[in-house]
Amino acid sequence: MASGTPAQDIQEETKCPICLEYLMDPVTIDCGHNFCRGCITRYCEMWTEGDYDPLCCPSCRARIRKGALRNNYQLANIVEKIKQLHFKPGKENLCEMHCKALDLFCAEDGEVVCVVCERSPQHRSHTVLLMEDAAQKYKGKIQAHLKTLREEREKLLGLKETGEEKCQEYLNQIKKEKQKIVSEFQQLWQFLEEQERLLLAQLEKLDKEILKIQNENVTKLWEEISYLNELISELEGKYQKPAGEFLQDIRSTLSRCEKGKFQQPEEISPELEKRLSDFSQKTVTVMETLRKFKGTEKTLCHLQ
Repeated sequence: MASGTPAQDIQEETKCPICLEYLMDPVTIDCGHNFCRGCITRYCEMWTEGDYDPLCCPSCRARIRKGALRNNYQLANIVEKIKQLHFKPGKENLCEMHCKALDLFCAEDGEVVCVVCERSPQHRSHTVLLMEDAAQKYKGKIQAHLKTLREEREKLLGLKETGEEKCQEYLNQIKKEKQKIVSEFQQLWQFLEEQERLLLAQLEKLDKEILKIQNENVTKLWEEISYLNELISELEGKYQKPAGEFLQDIRSTLSRCEKGKFQQPEEISPELEKRLSDFSQKTVTVMETLRKFKGTEKTLCHLQ
């Protein structure tokens, strides 16, 4: 990203990343970023009310310790001096062709133009807005996308947690079934060795199938979560930029936001649940049969 003039760079450093205005009563948090005391306080309160955890810096996403706000008197003095300088835009905000201020935005072409460009044949029939009005229009769209993306991220995190808990429940049930089988068959180990291997092999197959589904789902969920984190971070950074920079590639940004939604991961199939339930019932039946007919091989062969 191209840098502005030194004066503009200094001016940007004295603005709050939340309200985008000059810092008022600036405070510094643990990660070193500065905010208006009122802005960061409201941000922390809103975060707490939303029950998000942990509390993160809106600029770099580093954790914030509640109440860890340090007054930055030196920066406050610098802000006051910067305000008095009244920085003006430099030549980089002028049209290269007409040397006029770039204060308009062509909606059809997605680019900033000057008043002469607006009247040219290229843009004459296009919808042209004041740059600030255009920025506010697209900021509204970006805000809507950010809300949707954050909700999608929370949904994915919930799916991941629920899926892991459900898979762990099945794995625990399988573990218990293994213990039951081993305990019962130890009394007749020589005679029933083949039967034990068969039952354990069936359980191992179910174990692997459930773990396979779990691993595939976790991988898919993390890929989507990572993508959403990157996109959200990019949009949050873009949202904080001045209108001119903000509108650069705005269509490409919106296009990325409007891509297809996440497809829910594969759940444990009813067929797999039925197999697990049937196996549990079979185990009970085998144990009852063993107690009654320890010396009857034909009974066990029939149950297979």
